[in-house]
Amino acid sequence: MSVDADTVRRVAHLARIAVVEDEVAALQGELNAILAFFARLGEVNVEGIGPMTSVTPMALKTRRDEVTDGGVPDAIVQNAPAREDHFFLVPKVVE
Repeated sequence: MSVDADTVRRVAHLARIAVVEDEVAALQGELNAILAFFARLGEVNVEGIGPMTSVTPMALKTRRDEVTDGGVPDAIVQNAPAREDHFFLVPKVVE
């Protein structure tokens, strides 16, 4: 795929980038080089290679998914302007 000058102007317009006429040819070459690089990536044999989340093998830290109250309900509502038991009181907004 090759990018022409009109496509460069259209992409610049869509990206809200001000491009003067003198820069169009340079940007056209850069965009064509980027597209050529992506075309080369399409030629890489990835048969049997699974998707990766990182280039280095690593396992994410996990924890058990447990529902708790945080263990400090009094401290959580301590600075609330209005509270009842362990709940924030807010003004009624719907009639």
